[in-house]
Amino acid sequence: MKRKFALGVASLVVACGGASAQGLYYTGSEAQESMPLRWVVGANLTYDDNVTPGLAQKDGSFAINPYVGASFVTITPQTTVDAYARLGLIYYFDAPTAVGADDTFGQTRAGLNVSHRFSERLRVSSRNFISYELEPDYSLGVATTRQIDEYLYWQTDNAVGFRWTERLGTYSGFQLTQLDFSNVNNSDRFTWMLYQQFRYLLSQQTVLTAEYRYSETDAGGLASDSTNHYLLVGAEHRFSPNSILIGRAGAQWRDVDLGGSSTNPFLELAVNTQVNPQLRIRSFMRYSVEDFDTVQQAQASLYDFDERQALRIGITGEYALSPMLTLFGGVDYIHGSFDDGRRLTGGGPLILSGQSEDLINLHVGVSVKLTEILTGTASYSFTDSSSDFQGRDYNRNRISIGLHAEF
Repeated sequence: MKRKFALGVASLVVACGGASAQGLYYTGSEAQESMPLRWVVGANLTYDDNVTPGLAQKDGSFAINPYVGASFVTITPQTTVDAYARLGLIYYFDAPTAVGADDTFGQTRAGLNVSHRFSERLRVSSRNFISYELEPDYSLGVATTRQIDEYLYWQTDNAVGFRWTERLGTYSGFQLTQLDFSNVNNSDRFTWMLYQQFRYLLSQQTVLTAEYRYSETDAGGLASDSTNHYLLVGAEHRFSPNSILIGRAGAQWRDVDLGGSSTNPFLELAVNTQVNPQLRIRSFMRYSVEDFDTVQQAQASLYDFDERQALRIGITGEYALSPMLTLFGGVDYIHGSFDDGRRLTGGGPLILSGQSEDLINLHVGVSVKLTEILTGTASYSFTDSSSDFQGRDYNRNRISIGLHAEF
């Protein structure tokens, strides 16, 4: 019982208060064992039947995706350092015909996570992530549809945790996020956020939370800047050492420069569970009013929408049939509702509301361990986007085979 209570007290200052640099699947876990420097080298061969989605005619092509990566983890009684990097590119053998499209795109990401325990009560953490890539990663909570250009995305989340009593702890932090496109107008965003979270240990398995967040977003092009306040309550419950649920709900107050103000519900949920030694499942859900992708083309006019309500759901899983054979798959669903759109250009209505779009992305695959260092993979993915906006209706199929070595 004493050991269980100690684990519960430690959880008072384990999870970060704000959204994490690890994406919407993140549940506050840290690496548990040191790992020496490991390398991965590989390549994927892919057939994509819609390289430039949204155009009237599909443009298909084979592509190759070579990459090299490295990772390591070092753990001492006071400090944990977890670092990784992966450098790669996508080369299409048949160059896309869309204006502004190229045949070669970057596919690179890296991360550095550091936590240090000054004492049993005080700890600091820094979680950092950067990517420069073409394909949208829906679990980051940023992308809504495929673009024909790479984007640079980075985020840093830094916090101080302190345990005031055996049951009460706090987390105070700040977060910086930037999304930058080279050739896509009105989509760049820079956001800074401050957050304060209070944590109360209800039981050995459950921590109750109350949190306030404040953020400001600078938008590029014709998009409007915005300010958001969040007041949230939630809980973190560990069903077992390998299963955890984190949920928060509350209100979001939003004010848009040159636009209006609104009050909206906010919900975020993440579940990570190792069902048995063979099966692992992760999932997330988030409903909020987002600052991304607010400028859209509709009725031959350009609009900036004050309210872009987004529901994001993701589920992914892995099942080990044997030590050599593993199945994997997942689904992402994004629903967007667009209201209070102010006309920027064109001759359409001055105000436009009631627009919506839905995107679903499915993927399944198998990995086979061929030798101690070689692993082969095969996967299929399907994406379908249905939208009220021009150029955002499409479906897409991709088939990929790959081989990588880890050493």
